[in-house]
Amino acid sequence: MTKSIVVAAAGLALLGLPAVAEPAASPLIVSVYTKYDTKNCPHQRGKDVEDYGSWRCGGYAGIPVLVSAGDQRMLISFGRNAAREPAASQTLPSFNNAYEGTIEWRLETLPNGKTRPFATILRWNVRQESDERTSTGRTLVVTRLGPNGVCHVGYVDGRDPKGNELARQLADRHARKFRCGTDDARQTEPDKD
Repeated sequence: MTKSIVVAAAGLALLGLPAVAEPAASPLIVSVYTKYDTKNCPHQRGKDVEDYGSWRCGGYAGIPVLVSAGDQRMLISFGRNAAREPAASQTLPSFNNAYEGTIEWRLETLPNGKTRPFATILRWNVRQESDERTSTGRTLVVTRLGPNGVCHVGYVDGRDPKGNELARQLADRHARKFRCGTDDARQTEPDKD
């Protein structure tokens, strides 16, 4: 048995391959932050009474951020085809708003050394049943980016002191393999998966 392992290792060495398999390194993941305010973005008027229109804002590395609103709810999508992505029709059930905010972009380092954004995290203001005028609820919406669709991956209670950390875990563990239109958005804490 030992002889065959030595022969196999020698054969791999002749091919220039390592004799010991090393686990694939996890890609380095970092966050980059951009701010937006629809007051400073080009606005296209809506066509109906409850259609407030849309705003096209700039995001990380020039990635377009499409913000739409109607019926006291927001829709936010990303990319050149933002209006055609699933996220352009996804909102939260309660009245909500995100007319301005800070977008956390989750970026992975690819084997060639370049970085690629694969998810965003954005805090939405959400109306609670007990709210009269001001929305006191906060939901962190994790959105998948990429060539296979832009869509909501999940939601984290933004009032939780660990909310940002939980949203990052959700993005890092699930956004890249999430299948828009097939997988259901997660509403559970990712560290309990």
